Amino acid sequence: MAFNKNSDKETEFGIIRHNFKDRESRDGFREPREGFERRDGFKSRDNFKPRDNFEKRDGFTRRKTDGDRRVSFGDPDGAPQTAIGGIREVTDLLERSPMQVHRVLFMHQSGNPKLYELQKLAKRAHVHVQQVDSKVLNTYTTQHHGVVALLNEKELLVWEDIREEYFKAKENGERKLIAVGTNIEDPRNLGACIRSALALGVDLLMLPAKGMCGITPAVARSAAGALDKMKICRPNNLEAAVGELKLAGYQILGLDADTETNLAGFEFSDQAVIAVGGEDVGLPPFIRKQCDAVLRIPMMPEAHSYNASVALSLGLYEYARLRIK
Repeated sequence: MAFNKNSDKETEFGIIRHNFKDRESRDGFREPREGFERRDGFKSRDNFKPRDNFEKRDGFTRRKTDGDRRVSFGDPDGAPQTAIGGIREVTDLLERSPMQVHRVLFMHQSGNPKLYELQKLAKRAHVHVQQVDSKVLNTYTTQHHGVVALLNEKELLVWEDIREEYFKAKENGERKLIAVGTNIEDPRNLGACIRSALALGVDLLMLPAKGMCGITPAVARSAAGALDKMKICRPNNLEAAVGELKLAGYQILGLDADTETNLAGFEFSDQAVIAVGGEDVGLPPFIRKQCDAVLRIPMMPEAHSYNASVALSLGLYEYARLRIK
């Protein structure tokens, strides 16, 4: 084998042959034309300066990512308090009250044509849409069927702002029904209370500011659309608020198994407050001491008690059955 000392190199691994000589030593190599310069794009990499963190071009926006959640568009900011899952439920919500919706989360690459149509409905309603992994949807509810609507935080009424309305209603002889729920820890139970309260004509639902579950996604789902229609107030001092209603002339009634007065046939005032406690603890003392009557709901002797939502529903129905046509 011929060895060219100018172009080949001998190493411990053998001869490394250079297939090409330096361009300057090649026969026929032409010097560059006068005035010709190499284009900027092909300058030596010795002067290469990378862009700072790949600055975006004008009018170009990178796709956002949030962990394993791929954000296609929409405003990811904000912290809505409640969520509703399910194709039928979200469709109904977008058609009925899209202003209540903060954004809608869709499962990424679901392949479900119903979800595709629902996404178009959300866009027409000018609601923010976000593509997420199914694990994200599961953090809100496991009954999502590929879609979850995050609602704007439920606007709770301030007792000090609305109490005059209820005081004047008593003075004017207007019919008013107020429900009070205390010590309810199960969100499905609270959601059922909200649903029954709306169906049976309750004007205001009062809940304590502390000591029970909040308005969670499970509450919203159990309420089945009633949450955004029901007036809800959480006074800082529920005992004082009930006391003010009592002084204004409202009839204060409690529901409890440990009493002799039967709910059936009881004569209600047109302005009444019906209170229920959690099934484990019953009416709290600060409510019981203000009651004009504590009513018992009939039940078979083998039964121990009703849960809070059932007890409240029965009490409200007894009040409403002669007033709702």
